[in-house]
Amino acid sequence: MRKIILILSFFVTVFAHAQETALNQSNNVVNVSFASSNIRFAREQGLTFDQQLKQQNEWNPEAWRGEKVSIQIVVWSSGDISSLSLQVHDLICENGQKIDADNIKAGFLRYVITDEFGPGCGYRKTTDFDSLLVADPIDPVSSVSVKKNTLQPVWLSIKVPAATKQGHYKGIISVNAGKKVDLNISLNVLDQVLPSADKWKFDLDFWQHPAAIARVHNVPLWSKEHFKYMRPYYTMLADAGQKCITTSIINEPWGHQTYDDFPGLIRWIKKKDGSWSYNYSLFDQYVSFVMSCGIKDRINCYTMIPWKLSFQYYDERSGKDTVLNASPGTHEYNEYWSFMLTDFSKHLKAKGWFSITSISMDERSMQDMQAVIKLVHGVDPEWKISLAGEYHPEIEKDIYDYCVASKWELADSVLTRRKSKGYHTTVYTCCVEKYPNGFTFSPPAENVWIGWFAAAKGFTGYLRWAYNSWPKDPVQDSRFTAWPAGDTFLVYPGPMSSIRFEKMIEGIQDFEKIVIVRDQFIKMGSEKDLKQLERILSSFEIKNLETIPAGKMIEDARSILNRHNDK
Repeated sequence: MRKIILILSFFVTVFAHAQETALNQSNNVVNVSFASSNIRFAREQGLTFDQQLKQQNEWNPEAWRGEKVSIQIVVWSSGDISSLSLQVHDLICENGQKIDADNIKAGFLRYVITDEFGPGCGYRKTTDFDSLLVADPIDPVSSVSVKKNTLQPVWLSIKVPAATKQGHYKGIISVNAGKKVDLNISLNVLDQVLPSADKWKFDLDFWQHPAAIARVHNVPLWSKEHFKYMRPYYTMLADAGQKCITTSIINEPWGHQTYDDFPGLIRWIKKKDGSWSYNYSLFDQYVSFVMSCGIKDRINCYTMIPWKLSFQYYDERSGKDTVLNASPGTHEYNEYWSFMLTDFSKHLKAKGWFSITSISMDERSMQDMQAVIKLVHGVDPEWKISLAGEYHPEIEKDIYDYCVASKWELADSVLTRRKSKGYHTTVYTCCVEKYPNGFTFSPPAENVWIGWFAAAKGFTGYLRWAYNSWPKDPVQDSRFTAWPAGDTFLVYPGPMSSIRFEKMIEGIQDFEKIVIVRDQFIKMGSEKDLKQLERILSSFEIKNLETIPAGKMIEDARSILNRHNDK
């Protein structure tokens, strides 16, 4: 009898709790609104929409065919939301054409710890800098729970198929948050076509870090499982227009500065008779794999000038790995690399890869570069060389792929000559620049601004030193022992995209549209429009970010890209 009473008591308690929960949810004030993709909303801000954010129940974007456009949806409730989910619907045009719901993606923003710029570069203690939670990772899960008085942002993207007909496409996004809220979309598809990412002219180079993927997925390095996990990361990067494959031809090109090691892809062997042999099997496997993911334009090999001038090889006489310490220009250095470059060039030519391969250096001195250029071109004048670093006019003509820091401007005559020769001239930012940048605390629009800046200054693209060099637990904490938070990566394990990565793609799309519109103005002989475009681009100076937000500059500039379609 006592057991029966206890059971009945348990069910009464559960029923009462359920009734209380239902009552609380029915009394919840749930706010749902579209919001700018340029704002990082704080989670614990108890947002009152009437006072702090104008309620937006309708989104009216404009897009070219082939373009992806994005916005945020923010949800806030006075009570707990046990399950927040979204349902996307087809967008229908008045002529009967439609954009399938498969082209509409929603992901929930997660929050990570960030810090502040501080001194920029240099090793740091987390206790020395202010820290806070910011929205950045975009989680593609189907639903999340939301605690009362906290805000949950949702990232919403529409990829307009290239075959879509011009017109206005309307539909709804249903937000299920204890109650159903429908938000309206009215998408104006313009009569312009953005090419597919593999045909973009923008020269994107985000350095890949394969060992980091093995670590976060807890699989052996270079195992079958490792390659399986790498594929979605590299495919996502290819879909952003990535041009270069990052390969390490020595161990630790960057001297253990990352959380994960950076092992070499080539096995160097000094035989007992003093001759050299090189095992390229892993290099070949890796390059072929990355090409199969859609990244196939160039192979950049790091490096002949590592941050620590030591070079590991296997010595058959001693039966162990050995290290050569040598500086560029010395006899030992030249001999060591001459054998390798001669053999490597033969191998690449046999694979059909030599013409797309560069020997690559990162932030090395002009004197060291001059020594390496002389050596490399002495072995084979057709070798290509790439450098990311300071601008040195003395060696510029020898650098096929030259990426300069954002503070540098190249003369128009230099840029024109380099373009005519098929050379690549890009710009990069790193821990030095407070702005524009892609730290986890940077204004999201700065990632878009970089695309405009590249177009304004005549650069062919942009380089970022790490696509996925993650700290220990990037999904929780984007800080690292050196450099401002987020400097070492742009996407998250999963893979999960981020606000920064999506906004970077937005800026690349704008770059492509600028190229197309400029060509159209020239062909049409529209001198007035061409001058207006150049005037708009001339405002994209880094110093202007001191007083004008990046988002404001872009908003004012974009009108010319879409206004042309109405002519």
